[in-house]
Amino acid sequence: QLVESGGGLVQPGGSLRLSCAASGFTFVTAPMNWYRQAPGKERELVAAISSAGGSITNYLDSVKGRFTISRDNVKNTVYLQMNSLKPEDTAVYYCNAKKRDSSSRVVYDYWGQGTQVTVSS
Repeated sequence: QLVESGGGLVQPGGSLRLSCAASGFTFVTAPMNWYRQAPGKERELVAAISSAGGSITNYLDSVKGRFTISRDNVKNTVYLQMNSLKPEDTAVYYCNAKKRDSSSRVVYDYWGQGTQVTVSS
């Protein structure tokens, strides 16, 4: 199970930190992702972090330098720190845990319920 929190209304240039609490699987071995979906648009991958120490991260080009993904394997939680927010960041943000085996077959693919982020003055 994945439960997101931390969304809300923020002015342009502001910051928010999203949290995603995980349970029901071995979090430390799970690569974690944040996706977002704006009205009328496809869901897109915003940020990804590797399992264990999270040494590998990847970001959507439009959020590089503004967003930071991190994980706490003691708290079984993944975070998305969002700074310098823009109106185009407005979307529902979803937490995702997706693990593949050595043959790239999906072992599990869990989603949270989403949290709304609205950037507006």
